[in-house]
Amino acid sequence: MRVVICGAGQVGFGIAARLAAENNNVTVIDQSQRLVTAIRETLDVRGFVGHGAHPDVLAQAGADEADMIIAVTLYDEVNMVACQVAHSLFAVPTKIARVRSQSYLQKHWSNLFSRDHLPIDVIISPEVEVGEMVLRRLAQPGAVETISFADDRVTMLGIVCGEDCPVIDTPLVQLTELFPDLNSTVVGIVRNGKLFVPHSRDQMFVGDLVYVVTETGRVKRTLTVFGKEEQFGSRVVISGGGNIGFYVAQNLEKRNARAKIKVIESNHDRAVEIAEALDRTVVLNGSALDAAILKEADIDQADTMIALTNDDKVNILSAALAKQLGCRRSVSLVNDPALSPLSRSVGIDAYVNPRAVTISRILQHVRRGRIRNVHTIQEGAAELIEAEALETSPLVGRQLRNLDLPDGMRIGAIIHKNEVISPNGDSQIAPGDRFIMFATADQVPRVEQMARVSLEYF
Repeated sequence: MRVVICGAGQVGFGIAARLAAENNNVTVIDQSQRLVTAIRETLDVRGFVGHGAHPDVLAQAGADEADMIIAVTLYDEVNMVACQVAHSLFAVPTKIARVRSQSYLQKHWSNLFSRDHLPIDVIISPEVEVGEMVLRRLAQPGAVETISFADDRVTMLGIVCGEDCPVIDTPLVQLTELFPDLNSTVVGIVRNGKLFVPHSRDQMFVGDLVYVVTETGRVKRTLTVFGKEEQFGSRVVISGGGNIGFYVAQNLEKRNARAKIKVIESNHDRAVEIAEALDRTVVLNGSALDAAILKEADIDQADTMIALTNDDKVNILSAALAKQLGCRRSVSLVNDPALSPLSRSVGIDAYVNPRAVTISRILQHVRRGRIRNVHTIQEGAAELIEAEALETSPLVGRQLRNLDLPDGMRIGAIIHKNEVISPNGDSQIAPGDRFIMFATADQVPRVEQMARVSLEYF
């Protein structure tokens, strides 16, 4: 596949790295010579310095032969015009744009992105995507990561095994015997910083981060089995009243009438603006690094502190300070993957990486075959892929025990005629079924292949 990426920032670099590693032909455009030089020296991609929406730059980057353009510069308008130029002048088949401003995304303007106006096939809104992920984390406080699949019928939970976890030192094969109503599958384990796909005789140990795929209706039961019985906290303090913080506060007001929400925003004008737009939320003007402001927000009585400013260090430190002052739980926005381990070492319960969220959404549309949903975990070390099985797929019509799936690949759930099935050796996938597959990065191309046709076709 030939892909042109406009923007060599964190998201553009991350997408280029994933696609280049899978032997795609990737070209990156950015106005920063420094970023283009870095991406050329680091990845097997071509790089051009220039404006991503300018026809001559796109022509130089090979847009006339591209299968897809992904526009993820810092500016919505550049991203939108780049897609328009790619469509009108170069007939690029698939156009993806990151659009941050919610003004463009209001429902009554939805016709803006039609083929007759701005022909963009996929709009990625990081604020909405990240906001929804934060809201899911709030709804399931026992999990450090929560992802929905199959129209919210299946949920992936990331759970840290504590010393009080009832199922530690238990072979996975015994989980079904001990809890026949669980309908859950352990698909991945991170131990001492290393991710692996477990076999049925593997056990979970204290400190493991375990990825579990479960029927959404069994989420609470699954968390209980893993010793996580925390209830949703209705008292929430949000640090940062930007687009994401405002989105979370606004939707908490709508979805939970009992929620008591306080927002701390350092910019006075922005604090006044969101205070007028929100109904039940108390907005405080000040820094979340100021212990006096946190105490004014009654942080010692809060169930959850969510740090959502644009500064990773402020997020990590304010979340850690909130825990020190008595807050039960903290969630932090962390853009820099190098800081993710630090967040856990200072006692932060969960973190959200906006870059990973955006890359996951884009990969969903890049993947070949009948791919419905994709989510990357552990900085791209593995992916959870929701796909539809075609009749010619090698997965169809055979018992799972006879598929001989390679190491690094595990089926977490099968959706057959709207029923969620936790797979075992006797399970079979029928044509048209959806399946949730956990795959390490080196096995992702094979999953794409399985979602298309049988291996004999290649």
